[in-house]
Amino acid sequence: MAVSYNYQMKNSLQHETSPYLLQHADNPVEWYPWGEAALALAREQDKPILLSIGYSACHWCHVMAHESFEDAAVAAVMNKHFINIKVDREERPDIDQIYQSAHHLMTQSSGGWPLTVFLTPGQEPFYTGTYFPIMPRYQLPGFADLIPRVAAFYHERKDDLASQNNQVLTAIACLIPPASSVISVDAATIEQGFEQLKSSFDFEHGGFGIAPKFPNPADITLLLQAAHAGNKEAESMALQMLSAMANGGIYDHLGGGFCRYSVDERWNIPHFEKMLYDNGQLLFLYADGYQLSQNPQYKKVVEDTIAWLQREMLSTAGAIYSSLNADSLDVHGHSEEGAFYVWQPAEAKALLTAEEFSVASRCFGFDRAANFEQTTWHVYIAAEPDVDDADLLKSAQAKLFTAREKRARPSLDDKILTSWNALAIKGIARAGRVFNRLDWIVIAKKSVDYIHQYLWVKDRLLVTCKVGQPAHLNAYLDDYAFLLDALLELMQADYRSQDMAFAEDIAEALIEEFESKEGGFYFTSHHHENLIHRPKQCYDNATPNGNGIAAVALQRLGHILGEPRYLQSAERTLQAFDSVMQHNPAACASLLHALGEYITPPTLVILRGETVQLSPWHEALNMHYYPHHLFLYLNENIHDLPQTLKRSFTTDVNAWVCKGVICSPSINNYQLLVQSI
Repeated sequence: MAVSYNYQMKNSLQHETSPYLLQHADNPVEWYPWGEAALALAREQDKPILLSIGYSACHWCHVMAHESFEDAAVAAVMNKHFINIKVDREERPDIDQIYQSAHHLMTQSSGGWPLTVFLTPGQEPFYTGTYFPIMPRYQLPGFADLIPRVAAFYHERKDDLASQNNQVLTAIACLIPPASSVISVDAATIEQGFEQLKSSFDFEHGGFGIAPKFPNPADITLLLQAAHAGNKEAESMALQMLSAMANGGIYDHLGGGFCRYSVDERWNIPHFEKMLYDNGQLLFLYADGYQLSQNPQYKKVVEDTIAWLQREMLSTAGAIYSSLNADSLDVHGHSEEGAFYVWQPAEAKALLTAEEFSVASRCFGFDRAANFEQTTWHVYIAAEPDVDDADLLKSAQAKLFTAREKRARPSLDDKILTSWNALAIKGIARAGRVFNRLDWIVIAKKSVDYIHQYLWVKDRLLVTCKVGQPAHLNAYLDDYAFLLDALLELMQADYRSQDMAFAEDIAEALIEEFESKEGGFYFTSHHHENLIHRPKQCYDNATPNGNGIAAVALQRLGHILGEPRYLQSAERTLQAFDSVMQHNPAACASLLHALGEYITPPTLVILRGETVQLSPWHEALNMHYYPHHLFLYLNENIHDLPQTLKRSFTTDVNAWVCKGVICSPSINNYQLLVQSI
């Protein structure tokens, strides 16, 4: 007998914590959050589900919401024919992954947001799309006309639907590659990955492929590591890409921080949303790029990006918010993408002295044709200032920034996400270590402490919370893997025993909750709700692949602690994705990183001594790029150490270099240490 639910016919998003869901809480659409209540209602009423997935900073999500979801007539049709479910892809990447994959399989086209999926009550997708306009245009059907036709198909073509669903579910299940019993990939596979990246690299403008262009952090990481191994082409490619992004409009030259991606091949016109996960990753890439090149521009990018995070994204509790919207109100009160960032030359001219405007006009492109929608100007480095003009450009930047701060601001998504905070912790800690900024390291430590206090509950991670409200949702692979990786980075910046204990707890939970018996890790835990598919990913996207980062981090922690279980788990992960790395190595750069450190384990350098004596060694070593080394600086305040790290304490610095299972005798001379590593 079917269970009966007592529902009020109204929008049910009012009590959600996601700013994206709350943006839709006043829609006339009878939205439900994803959950058993909505799914049960669909089964009980034999109604198809209209699933809409997006996020708060998404421009086209707002467009579709304004056109369709705020329209009473469209909402009435949706409410009549469907159970309507709204999902924040940042809180529920498991659902997003499944239906993005289904969309690709069913349409043979790339996905994106908003993602619009029509489901059976059993969660099987039978029609998919992304943005639909309210009326037919852009060679897309009108949403108002589409939804009753889709509903009719569900009710009238059940046999066809069942056959199609079986095919789709079979195809989705085949996305998990068969595991291997051996690791056949080797150093040549890593070189093949570089060659594949090279074949798609834009040597004129930097970056991969044609517009739109994305930062591709995992690919830049692979290039930088290849550069360290002596590959000059890889070095040139990585530095060209970092410089192109730093000069382009994807970077905010007035306020710091990077936008999501560039819509043009020259990196000049961005999609204006600013995401924490991009900026966290780019922080450590620019820090690494600085170590490799000593380019002062990279240092300035890091300084200004962290200043932006502190000014606009950092909560008073220490955690870091998720994103800034692409849209904001223009001078006429209309919501427009990029309105906060773009300029009219006359507006800039009125704010600056004649000398400042002359320099800013030439360097920021105000003297050229409008570069954003043919009517406005977006700042990028059109020309480098002359040496004598540098101060004038700096003064102009400051004045333009001050004026811009008075504009209507893009909305802030103030939810806290464990995985994105972890990426930022790693980036900030790496930057703090490279540039000897203890104040930055404090930011990273406070974020870790927030996660430990509020998102680590009953020895398990949770996905998200808002400051002052309880955390919720079972964490995913990325939450565990990225946080373990971040803790290893933070311990190299400022070792704390509590971070090592937390890292061990995370590693144990990661293996217990996510590891597959065939090797590798599922994206969802063993205790997660049942969905139509359990993803087990191997490819990098905007964020690195959780399996690759888990393998890297477990290997590193395994070598630090001498724990074979962690090393064996990482080895099984490489076996699980051996065939993928063979056939498409460039698509899984994070796994190639793990493979490289499986072939040649990372070098562990343990330094022990008083803080005042350790500091010069710390600063000197951090001038150099050592991508496959782990440095642990253990001062007089460190007492509770794992057995593998225990060393005699003296006031002078002593260092031990460990490669594999062999550690050198103590070294008390800096030059000898450098020669040893």
